[in-house]
This record gives sequence, C-alpha cells and structure tokens, in this order.
Amino acid sequence: MRTLIAAFLGLSLAVFVTLGVKKDNGYFLIGYGQWSVEGSLALLLLSLALICLLLYLLVRILARLWNMPERMHDWQGRRRASRARHALTQGLLELAEGRWKSAENHLVRYAHQCETPLLNYLAAARAAQLQGEDARRDEYLKLAHASMPTADVAVGLTQAELQLDHQQNEQALATLNHLRSLAPKHTHVLMLLKRLYINLQEWDKLEQLLPELWKRKAITEQEFQELEVRVYQEKMAAMSQDADALQALWQRMPKALRQRQPFLRSYAGYLVELGEGGSVAHLLSEFLNKQWDPELVRLYGRIKTVDAASRLSIAEGWLKTQPKDPELLLTLARLCLQGKLWGKARSYLEASIGIMPKVEAYQELGLLLEQLGEPDKALECFRTGLGLERRQTTRGLSATSGRSGLRYEPPKPVVVESL
Repeated sequence: MRTLIAAFLGLSLAVFVTLGVKKDNGYFLIGYGQWSVEGSLALLLLSLALICLLLYLLVRILARLWNMPERMHDWQGRRRASRARHALTQGLLELAEGRWKSAENHLVRYAHQCETPLLNYLAAARAAQLQGEDARRDEYLKLAHASMPTADVAVGLTQAELQLDHQQNEQALATLNHLRSLAPKHTHVLMLLKRLYINLQEWDKLEQLLPELWKRKAITEQEFQELEVRVYQEKMAAMSQDADALQALWQRMPKALRQRQPFLRSYAGYLVELGEGGSVAHLLSEFLNKQWDPELVRLYGRIKTVDAASRLSIAEGWLKTQPKDPELLLTLARLCLQGKLWGKARSYLEASIGIMPKVEAYQELGLLLEQLGEPDKALECFRTGLGLERRQTTRGLSATSGRSGLRYEPPKPVVVESL
C-alpha cells in the first residue's frame, strides 16, 4: 500500500514538472572570460540532478568497499554463531536420545564459538560420564568454570550430581562442602547433601541437616517425617549395644516420635536384650494403659527385674480390657515364673496356648512342667512346640486352636507367694 501511494505521488510530481517545463522551460547563460554557455534551464536542472545521483552512488560504493573487511568479519561471526547454535541443539538432542559419543563431539566441536560455552561443556561432561570417561568429564567441568568463573554454583552442582551418580561419595562430599560455603541457603545443595549422607549412612550429619531442610522448604512435610523416622531408626540400630547411648538418644528424640509404637518397640527391645529393661518398664506400662500393643506387652514380660510382683499386679489389671489376648497371658505367666508362682504361671500358659498356640509358650510350659516333676507332660509340650515350629518354617504360621487339647479358662485366683 505504501509503495502504491509513493508511486502515485511520484507520478503526480512528474506530471506537474512536465507541464511546468512544457509551458516554460526557462533559460540560463553562464559566461566566463570569452566563454559563454547558454541553454534550457530544465535541462540544466536535470543534468545537475543526475550528477548528484551519480556522486551519491559513487560515495556509497566507496564506503561499502572501505567497510568490506568489517562486514566480512561480521558475516563470519554470524555464520560461526549459527553453526555453534546448531551444534549445541544437535548435541543436546543426541544426549537425550542416548547417543552420547556423538553428542559429546557436537557439544565440544564449536563450544569456543558459542555464545554460552558453559552450557556446552556442562552437557559434554554429562555425555562423557555416561560413557564412563571420568577424566574427560572433569576436564569439561574445568573448561566450563574457565568459560564463566562466576558460575561456581552451577558448575559445582553439576559436578556433585555426576559424582553422586558414579558413587564417588568422598569427592562429592568435598564438592558439596565447598558449595555450601558459597551458597549455604541453596536448596538443591541441601538436597544433594541429604542424598550423600544417606549413601554414606552418616545419620548424625543427616540429623543435623534435618532442621535446615525443613527451614528452607527443601522437602515436604511428609518427606521430612519419613526422613526423620529413618534417621532415628538407623541411629537407634547403630546404638543397639550401648544402653547409655540409647537412653541419651531417646531423650533428645522428638516427643512425637517417642510416642510412636515402632520406636518404643525398638527402644524397649534393645534395652531388654541388653538387660536394662527395668528402665523402660514404667514407660511401657504408661503406654499400654493408653493404647494396647501386643508386642509391647511381650517385651514387658521379658523384663528381668526383682520388681516382678508390682509389674504382675499392673499386668493383671489389663485383663479387664484384654481377657483373651495370648500375649498378655504369656506375659503374665512369665511374671509369675519370675515370682515363683508356679501354679498361676501354669494356668496362664495353658490359657495362652488354648487361644493361640505359640512355640515360646510351649517351651515355657515344658520347662515349668519339668520343674514341677512332670517330665512326660513336659516332653509332650516340647514335641508339640517343635512340631509347630517346623510347620511355621515350612508353611508359615497357621495357628489352629484346640490341637493341643487345652481350652482357655480364666485363671482362678491364686494367693501370691512371697518372692
């Protein structure tokens, strides 16, 4: 549209000038000494216009010739940049397709000509690692840092990720410690440290890192809780042979975790195995008064202390709400055995077996019958328990009430003998 308007205006101007010249083309006379030139004014003006146009074109041509080297240099630069961009795109595409060798070649071939060589070298480092070439990977990372010294964090994060992927945990630890000194609040650095500490099973350091992970919102609430559970489970297992360390750990654990059954089971179980079960007897009884757990009841009965009478009294109180719990009956039997209440212990053992036959209940009853001078019945208990254990081993637990011929009957009141 603009071209059409310009053509129309030009044509109109030409018609106007032609009409003017046709009416009167003018006259000019130029004299110099004995020389004089005269002619049509219109012709003179047309000639001057042509001369000016020719001079303008000549100047433009000379200017272009003068700037030719610079223009050629700019053209070559644009060509190199275009070629480098194409190589980067091709390299990234091949890296995604798993053609790592070809990707590496494309990424580094024109990296020095690329506007962002950092990206080329970081991607080439990944391609080299995927080929198992750690030396080339490290060289590319050095080149990446040299190409942009201010990108310490970007290069360091890539290096740490690659080292972790190849299980180079010690090198990754050094890299991440350096990164944390540069960017202590960087969430990805914290996440990589979390991953590294799990690989190294550094639960103490991970415990120290947990508050920072939560503060920086690096993980969700669910992830935080799961990680917290794993940290304290692993630390508790590592301290399973040291009662003092276990108790110190328990005191500094979050209260919410101490109230969870799995942790209380583990804590009590380790202390019972170490012969320090008396320190958790009150803790177990308090928990069981609020929430029933057969496994904790079993641990309560395995505690070996001289205070069996009071613990028996507490456990018998649970019969009001759990009269047919086989674990509670077995625990009561064990507490009676500790107090040398043989008759009462036998009654509880038979009641527990009557509800759910268990190998350990048969063993306890067999030992008690031997002590009471009934070897035949004791041998029968041992045989039955052994047969049950074999069936559990080969086919899994299949409790069948009544096989032993015993029935559950609430134990008759027995006078507690002196301990």
